Amino acid sequence: MSIRNEVMVEIKIPEGTKIEIEGSALIVSGSLGRNRRVFNSELLSASIDSNKLVISALKEKKLAKKSGNAAISLAKEIQNDIKGVNKYYEINMKAVFAHFPLSIEVKGSDVYINNLFGERVPRIAHIVGSTKVEVKGQAVLLKGTSLDDVTQSAANIRKACIAKNKDIRVFQDGIYYSEE
Repeated sequence: MSIRNEVMVEIKIPEGTKIEIEGSALIVSGSLGRNRRVFNSELLSASIDSNKLVISALKEKKLAKKSGNAAISLAKEIQNDIKGVNKYYEINMKAVFAHFPLSIEVKGSDVYINNLFGERVPRIAHIVGSTKVEVKGQAVLLKGTSLDDVTQSAANIRKACIAKNKDIRVFQDGIYYSEE
């Protein structure tokens, strides 16, 4: 990524990746899938020049700073999309329990967390976008092409496990982020 005059950002398109512009949306396609990113066409303009994507900001004095920041943000998001369609983003999580053995099931676009704190009703976390969730015993693997979707899905699972009306120093059961 190179920035010129703070109003133009160039992103090199790697081999095996294709970027299309449809109105105010950029579609990034690769070997693992495709991501769609919508941008504000009032502030930014995008064009493809040989093997580079050029994002230009407005030069109008009142909106120059805002559009320059939007151009840099969009460029970083597109770089994340390029990386995601060529290599999955992955997050490892692990179920931990001390009091009641919990089980995890994936049904459609939801993750069901059963028997958390001995509750009879399962807690439900929504899977965002095209994120894939794999459960192997107590290990949970989330992977997908969109960094935003994968991290939001992991946060939804984490949020579903919060101890309500209990002392969190004692009840530490849940699904946590893991390095493994």
